Amino acid sequence: MLDKIEHLGIAVTDIEAANKVYTALLGVEPYKEEVVESEAVTTSFFKCGESKIELLQAQNPDSAIAKFIEKRGEGIHHVAFSVTNIEAEIQRLEKEGFQILNKIPKRGADNKLVAFLHPKSSHGVLVELCQEIDAG
Repeated sequence: MLDKIEHLGIAVTDIEAANKVYTALLGVEPYKEEVVESEAVTTSFFKCGESKIELLQAQNPDSAIAKFIEKRGEGIHHVAFSVTNIEAEIQRLEKEGFQILNKIPKRGADNKLVAFLHPKSSHGVLVELCQEIDAG
């Protein structure tokens, strides 16, 4: 079961400029900036109540974020939901008819295992499943 909205991912062309905008908007500085080499993306995270905002900037023109911005412009890229057992959720959602983009969870930003659902399965919204990676 999906526990809560974990974060909203927002594609941006200039993460430093976007950090300034979201710092002013939310009244807090980003708590973490991270490069995810496997996705060719630089991320910046803000806390917003119990949820988070993740800014995503492409590291190269071939990355998914660069292609997204080229096609749609800056804006909301995905909605991420927190899950307790990502493998079980992948199986459950696949049985429900959702198209899973990566059936084996991979390491994502902010100490998470992640998997994505194809936007065609969810009315045009890229859905990310996130499970906290145990520190032990």
